[in-house]
Amino acid sequence: MRLKILSRNDVAQAVNMAEAIKTVKKAFIQLSSGKADVPLRTQIQVKKQSGVTLFMPAYLAESEAMGAKIVSIFPNNQSKRLPTIHAVVIVVETETGRPLSIMDGTYLTALRTGAASGVATDLLSRQDSRVAAIFGAGTQSRTQLEAICTVRPIEEVWVYDVELKTALAYVKEMKTRGNPIPENIFIAKTPKQAVCEADVICAATTSSKPVFNDEDLKPGVHINGIGSYTPEMQEIPARTVVRSKVVVDSREASLAEAGDLIISIEGGLISEQHIYGEIGEVAAGKIPGRESEGESTFFKSVGLAVQDVAVAELVLRRAKSLDLGFNVEM
Repeated sequence: MRLKILSRNDVAQAVNMAEAIKTVKKAFIQLSSGKADVPLRTQIQVKKQSGVTLFMPAYLAESEAMGAKIVSIFPNNQSKRLPTIHAVVIVVETETGRPLSIMDGTYLTALRTGAASGVATDLLSRQDSRVAAIFGAGTQSRTQLEAICTVRPIEEVWVYDVELKTALAYVKEMKTRGNPIPENIFIAKTPKQAVCEADVICAATTSSKPVFNDEDLKPGVHINGIGSYTPEMQEIPARTVVRSKVVVDSREASLAEAGDLIISIEGGLISEQHIYGEIGEVAAGKIPGRESEGESTFFKSVGLAVQDVAVAELVLRRAKSLDLGFNVEM
């Protein structure tokens, strides 16, 4: 059996953000149409290291894509000068069940997470959005900015991170990326400065409390919340959740894992019915997205294996045509 091994650089070379957004959009539509099998991910807690490893399988029947991701999130790695997230993705042939490829999943995770926000921003934000705010300056935040700039003509970006050094490195790097990312990228001294003029906000942190205040938001803002992935984590103020149109990647997964929603539900501020719909339903045209300029919208994503598998399948196809990676005999 021959297995193709693909590195981070191979993945990045194979698929760009615009292509990833299209692919993730189709994956969300399949999920919300009942054409994907995605069990809730299994979590293994490593309490000694404050870490968690997630096992995430998926099968997309319509696009004939199957596989799984194993991703570890270890916040303490920052003190060891190691990435917080490590991941691999395996692609499985749907006709025979044989493994086809193992690829780096760390960059792929950032790519598909950014792509999810790209889909949501395209469907839910105002067409005239020009100013963006980014909370958190890690790996995920880089593809968040790339994605929203791919779907909206962003002219100005404000970045806030509790670590100034991290924010400085982020701004320095992102200013050199070029189109579609603008050169006007600034460090916000406070969360209020970051959001007060923002049309689109991306929160990509591991915070257990809201990263900005609801009263500082402008009318008609769109928010992507992608950092919190456990019931205890919360990036978005409860008041913002209550008054916003809430769209999720998956109802089942969000109600099980999204602290931004669970905390408000358990506090009696909203019910499960407050979730307007899934992004796949909006993408398929089953329900409308933004319905007015002044409407506030909130996309909550906990991350789904359909995103990983859909993008990984595309990466593998492109890698074969571009002769990327190398093959090993198992």
